Amino acid sequence: MPVLNEERHLREAVHAILQQEYAGEMEVVVALGPSTDRTDEIAAALVAEDSRVHTVPNPTGRTPAALNAAIKASRHPIVVRVDGHAALSPGYITTAVRLLQETGAMNVGGIMHAEGQNDWEHAVAAAMTSKIGVGNAAFHTGGAAQQAETVYLGVFRREALEQQGGYNEEFIRAQDWELNFRIREAGGLIWFSPELKVSYRPRPSVKALAKQYKDYGRWRHVVARYHQGSINLRYLAPPVAVCAIAAGVVVGALVTPFGFVVPGGYLAAIAAGSVPAGKGLPLKARLQIPLALATMHMSWGWGFLTSPRSLARKVIASRRPAVMGETQEA
Repeated sequence: MPVLNEERHLREAVHAILQQEYAGEMEVVVALGPSTDRTDEIAAALVAEDSRVHTVPNPTGRTPAALNAAIKASRHPIVVRVDGHAALSPGYITTAVRLLQETGAMNVGGIMHAEGQNDWEHAVAAAMTSKIGVGNAAFHTGGAAQQAETVYLGVFRREALEQQGGYNEEFIRAQDWELNFRIREAGGLIWFSPELKVSYRPRPSVKALAKQYKDYGRWRHVVARYHQGSINLRYLAPPVAVCAIAAGVVVGALVTPFGFVVPGGYLAAIAAGSVPAGKGLPLKARLQIPLALATMHMSWGWGFLTSPRSLARKVIASRRPAVMGETQEA
């Protein structure tokens, strides 16, 4: 579990692991980044309360470095990735281990089930689980069990992680996709199953959500440059929307009012899409869904458009070829 400034959710996330009814031994390894809140204090208390909890330092604060440090410090043949703002559902680990055995997969994962704790977070959760917000991504919206390019978090066979040398630490974001890409290149199976569900806590403010999605877009463009052919229309929609809306505003202001049809049409679309997405939510939450959708779309698109080629070149220079196991080589 990589953590950085997770005082709000760390105790809940760790308890959700410790309460798993799993027949085998378990340990929780928390990689501590340089937090500025009470995260370290809470982690120390969790260690004192339960001998299965351990901590390791992650001075860089980077997620892939934290994951590699925690994996190195762990000792069991199955490695479950968990985040500090996510909570495993009951039976998650037992189900994941069964799926590893049934499918022969090297990594299995399921649904990122966003759940809010206030009106804004409820709005973001609704946006994150709607197709108008994230397209047809199965780990957001659900779907049938199937082979996948990548999965949310993941439950790995240790042999797959060790074979590939862990996460590429140059990937500040999208490190899951890159690792799963190497596993697939080596002949390993990545498996998605709706039986697996993790409760995810959305970012608590517009600013935090915008930063998150700007980073997502920035690093998805790095992935597109890193692996040509990995891009599709779902990923191109946000940057196209940003360009179209900007052009519409300029044309509307300088040439003809008809230019405002484009941004107006976008606002109408997200307002209409927020109606089914907000079903069952309080009015204040429903009213904030269009803002959450626009923040996600525009920030992702802007991050994609402004992602520097130099960043992609740096990451491509660190490319790790997939390592083939003995069975694949044979």
